[in-house]
Order: sequence, then C-alpha cells, then structure tokens
Amino acid sequence: MINTPIKLHNEEIPQSEDAKYLGMHLDRRVTWRKHIWTKRKQLDTQLRSMYWLMGRKSNLSHESKIAIYKTILKPIWTYGSQLWGTSNSNIEILERFQSKTLRTMLDIPYYVSNKYIYQDLRMNTVKQEIAKHSKTTR
Repeated sequence: MINTPIKLHNEEIPQSEDAKYLGMHLDRRVTWRKHIWTKRKQLDTQLRSMYWLMGRKSNLSHESKIAIYKTILKPIWTYGSQLWGTSNSNIEILERFQSKTLRTMLDIPYYVSNKYIYQDLRMNTVKQEIAKHSKTTR
C-alpha cells in the first residue's frame, strides 16, 4: 500500500500511527495493542489508588471488595470490548490483571486455580464477559 501524502492548502498533513476516538485508541493495523496497554496502565493506576481500600490488609468484606471491583475497575476494561475482544492476546493481558487483582484483594493463595476462583466468586472471566457483551449487542 502506497501512502500518498494528504495536502491541505499545499501543506502536507502528517499521518499518525494511532488516534484516540471516543476513548478508544485506534491504530493503523487495528491490532488494539495501544488501547489495551493504555487500559492496563489505567487499571494499575486506579487499583494502586484504591489499594488501602481493597488490599490484602483491608478490613472491608469480600463482598464489598468485589462490588468495588465490578463498579470501578470492570467498566474500564469492558468499554469497547465488542471491538477489540476478538484478539486472544489482548484478552490474556486483561485476564492476567483480573486474576492478579482478585488474588490480591481476597488474599487467595497462589496454588488455588483461577478456574476455582471464578467458580467460587460466581464471576465471569474476561473472555466470558466479552462473549456475553457481544451476544447482547447483536
């Protein structure tokens, strides 16, 4: 594909590798890599600011911690998932975050399988959540 420069009043308009539109980072090849990593950083920042509330040593009940996760952190990564949710590598990045966060919040030992954590908490994995959103929007 040949990139012909776009001109306005004989001035060349520079092309960008990515653009942000409605909170979504769109890149030239539609890999969603920049969007996912931006969201991952945003999730880390948000979690860090709430660690005193949701950390291992917090006296908050497990139900309250899960409610906070679902109302504050989950909307950050679910936004636009119908678009970027087809990429397994993107899903894995967010699934690692989700598993790590749940283990930290609820002080779950490393030897407990993620499968059992999701079953016991009656929570969907990132992949299941994306499938649920995709089905409801069709």
